[in-house]
Amino acid sequence: MLPDYSLIAWLLIVFSVYLTGVSKGGFAGGFGTLSVPLMAVAISPTQAAGLLLPLLLVMDVFAVKAWWGKHDRAEVWRFVPGLFIGVTVGTLLFGSLSEQGVRLVLGVLSVVFAAYMLLKPVAKKPISTYWALPAASVCGFTSFIAHAGAPPMNMYLMPRKLAKETFIATCTVTYAVVNTIKLGPYMWLGEVNMTSAWASLLLVPVAWIGVRNGLWLQSRVNEKLFYRLVILAMFLVGLNLVWQAVR
Repeated sequence: MLPDYSLIAWLLIVFSVYLTGVSKGGFAGGFGTLSVPLMAVAISPTQAAGLLLPLLLVMDVFAVKAWWGKHDRAEVWRFVPGLFIGVTVGTLLFGSLSEQGVRLVLGVLSVVFAAYMLLKPVAKKPISTYWALPAASVCGFTSFIAHAGAPPMNMYLMPRKLAKETFIATCTVTYAVVNTIKLGPYMWLGEVNMTSAWASLLLVPVAWIGVRNGLWLQSRVNEKLFYRLVILAMFLVGLNLVWQAVR
């Protein structure tokens, strides 16, 4: 049985799923973080997160198939322990967290980091790998709360100075890992249920079209412009999260 949402709610959901698919395809990855806040305009954030997770897993299959072998395996493995830590903390704190507070902190960090990346002098060497664990832990936590793992992941990976394709592929595989980790806790907490699963199934074609369009778009954007788009996406996502938190 499908959820009894209004027409406006379904339109926002369809657009959000398409936007996430484009992001999964590798075009301006941070834009996918807008999905839950956009859907939360019409439905509760918890419903939005539960409806989106099965679709994220479907998109991960499409995206990982397209990018597999181009990722930096060492970077992915550096993230895995922190992802488990972040998801575990999110699971244990579920129900006692202020979603608005998490959005505000994440939004401010995203805006500050995006501004820093635009204005900073050219670094002589990449950021240390010691930052992988804290970045991954925050990524796992924010991904669990609102599928908003992109900002903390970008904060670590962008200063690592990976090539564009390696960056996209590494993000893609890492997202697939954290979404897989989240599935069990989401089912246990009731965020993914039969009603949300039917809605997710209905939206699979939208997800597939979004991923294909994202793959097409990113292959036509040069590396320098791509990174500027990612930074712009982080800035816009940050502003959106701050607005959602304080309104």
